[in-house]
Amino acid sequence: MDQKVWLCVLVSAGLLCLSLAPVSQAEDLEDMLADDVDVEDELDLELAGAEEELEEDLHNEAPPAPKTPPTPKVTYKAPEPMGEHFFAESFDRGTLDGWVLSSAKKDDADEEIAKYDGKWQVEEMKDSKLPGDKGLVLKSRAKHHAISAQLLRPFIFDTNPLIIQYEVNFQAGIDCGGAYVKLLTQTPELNLDQFVDKTPYTIMFGPDKCGEDYKLHFIFRHKNPKTGEYEEKHAKKPDADLRTYYTDKKTHLYTLVVNPDNSFEVLVDQTVVNSGSLLTDMTPPVNPPAEIEDPDDHKPEDWDERAKIQDPDAVKPEDWDEDAPAQIPDEDAVKPDGWLDDEPEYVGDPDAIKPEDWDEDMDGEWEAPQVPNPACEATPGCGAWKRPMIDNPNYKGKWKAPMIDNPNYQGIWKPRKIPNPAFFEDLHPFRMSPFSAVGLELWSMTSDIFFDNFFITNDRSTADRWAADGWGLKKAAEGAAEPGLAAQMLSAAEERPWLWVVYVLTVALPLVLIIVFCCTGKKKSTATPAAEYKKTDEAQPDVKEEEEEEEEEEAEKSSPAAAEKSDSEEIPSEKQEVEAEKEEEKQEVEVEEEEEEEKEVTAEEKLEDDVLRRSPRNRKVRRD
Repeated sequence: MDQKVWLCVLVSAGLLCLSLAPVSQAEDLEDMLADDVDVEDELDLELAGAEEELEEDLHNEAPPAPKTPPTPKVTYKAPEPMGEHFFAESFDRGTLDGWVLSSAKKDDADEEIAKYDGKWQVEEMKDSKLPGDKGLVLKSRAKHHAISAQLLRPFIFDTNPLIIQYEVNFQAGIDCGGAYVKLLTQTPELNLDQFVDKTPYTIMFGPDKCGEDYKLHFIFRHKNPKTGEYEEKHAKKPDADLRTYYTDKKTHLYTLVVNPDNSFEVLVDQTVVNSGSLLTDMTPPVNPPAEIEDPDDHKPEDWDERAKIQDPDAVKPEDWDEDAPAQIPDEDAVKPDGWLDDEPEYVGDPDAIKPEDWDEDMDGEWEAPQVPNPACEATPGCGAWKRPMIDNPNYKGKWKAPMIDNPNYQGIWKPRKIPNPAFFEDLHPFRMSPFSAVGLELWSMTSDIFFDNFFITNDRSTADRWAADGWGLKKAAEGAAEPGLAAQMLSAAEERPWLWVVYVLTVALPLVLIIVFCCTGKKKSTATPAAEYKKTDEAQPDVKEEEEEEEEEEAEKSSPAAAEKSDSEEIPSEKQEVEAEKEEEKQEVEVEEEEEEEKEVTAEEKLEDDVLRRSPRNRKVRRD
């Protein structure tokens, strides 16, 4: 207990020292500065005269005192594309030069919302950490938006990979809307001024969210080599949690890499969140199955799919009573004493008053509302007494024949397989249709979606360099402006109030454990001397018996009879001497025999004999 108290005191003292360390260091620093000031004051007094003489001469010639330099600002430099690329746009010119706004209308929408009249604007982010960094901002909500731009040259899928990346910042969060891009297929009919949702595209990629469904699309349109028709192929859903990218109001870099070996990677902030193969990880699959079920095959009428049937040979037992009720009155029940049979369980409320606007012609005869009968409160019950219901031990229910294996069971019927007439095998789905433009065709219920630094290339290192010059600078600036850990915890608790419980438990639980460990414990019980004496498993002498024997010896010595006996024993007779000698010889022989026996016993028996020999009882015999 004392050790725990001291440990508690030491822990408290350590925490107190840690908390006071900065204060003491500050005081030491102030003392040091004060000492320095005292020394400097002495030196100033010695040199005061010389300085006063020089001040007048240098007053007019001395330059003005230097001003405190202003805090340096982070200067933003627009990323410059280096290496092979097909499209690069940072919007830092502040204009939409090279971009085409769609003036088309949707075919399957109401006239009021069919037009692509959503507003686009090039501007800085609302909470920009990099002055001068501009981007494309979707400014309208609940409107259709469409804007597109031509590539420097069409991208052809050959032996080089495709890398497309761009930045998105949901400045106001996102309720329902998308921020994906479309790589528009190169066709003679492509007209950017008429860019709509049905304009053919090769790849669609980017974030999309509505409700609690967070998506990161990767869709490509595959051309059927037999029919020439296009079909959309969707990548599997990412396993990573995408919620943060839509809610943290930070700029995120979305990257898609499609390789000539048909593999693909989807990255967010240069971290892979989805990957797979165009041949095996798309829905529906690129290649159809080699066999399909025969649409003309039908299940025969006599086909038996029942695995179990009722035993046709089973017979209902004669004593089976299907009419027996499930519950019956308890015949052993007795009406409680004091039961009021003549009193109703509910009576009209005597304090109720008929409303003044009650119309008996319209509302009928007025009756007071029913309330529990006050006469029944002090009794077991009121009204007609009925025996309680109990389960009927003879109840068996409706008889059913037991189930047995169906001897005619033929299994689950399936139509036969036939060769798929539409089967084909495309082992190179990477060779998609070339595309010559990039576009944003979006509907959003949230405005102020920020896009920046679009880049399309076939060289991974070039894309990484562009990302480092653009998104990397944004990430560093946003990281430097982030609040500390305490502020982040408070802001998180404001959004999720249940975090306060976690914080309290995290802080209070260790303190409670320290207090319980240091300041509480089992009290030592007062033990008897004998209990305290024996601390090991080794045999110990019987202290109590030894004390009693000593007391008896003292009593014998003090008694008169003992004194007379001792006087008579001082003059022994010869006969007694002879008997004493024989007794001694006998004892010596016994001792020798005992020594021989001790040599033959085991080590454990020898230890027990030694313990017995040392006990007060054996010593008493030998003294006699």
